[in-house]
Amino acid sequence: MSSERPLVGGHVAVDLVNTVAWRLDPARLVDDVTDPDALVAWLRRTGLAHGKLAATERTVEEVRRLREDLYAVLFASIEQRDPPPEAAESLRAAMLAALSRARVATIVPLRWEFEPARPADLPVLLTLEVWRFLQFTDLTRLRQCADEGCGWLFLDASRNGSRRWCSSADCGNRARARRHYRRARA
Repeated sequence: MSSERPLVGGHVAVDLVNTVAWRLDPARLVDDVTDPDALVAWLRRTGLAHGKLAATERTVEEVRRLREDLYAVLFASIEQRDPPPEAAESLRAAMLAALSRARVATIVPLRWEFEPARPADLPVLLTLEVWRFLQFTDLTRLRQCADEGCGWLFLDASRNGSRRWCSSADCGNRARARRHYRRARA
């Protein structure tokens, strides 16, 4: 369940991508955005949603499409290649639509604001976060976890850019334990 998984991405847009656990291992793959309640619970955990909020199956489908398009674009960035055209175009269209619904805040620093009022607004809220992430984040610090099968992404905030795992306590510990086991058997 998503409410139990840590938010390790470094930005809500990356944490959205990480709502798929074990992305690189089809046998263990888990999607944490399976229904409207799971989506709302995840949004509350990220701090994006508050108050009375509801989602629909259509909302879940739109958020999952946004997530997969974003993953395709971010993974291409990590691999230093062009993103799939259909994912890039879908993401661009979603961002343009979201920006057309937002307003400029009247406080300093100026920023886009959007308050969801109905279920159809939730993808807009997330898309604006994706836009902020893509506009203002150094994507050269974006990494994919080095653990076999994990697939989670994260922003490497380490001084020398050497972070390898989404979580040192989870994937990092598992890798160290495997390495120790191999050495002990040799």
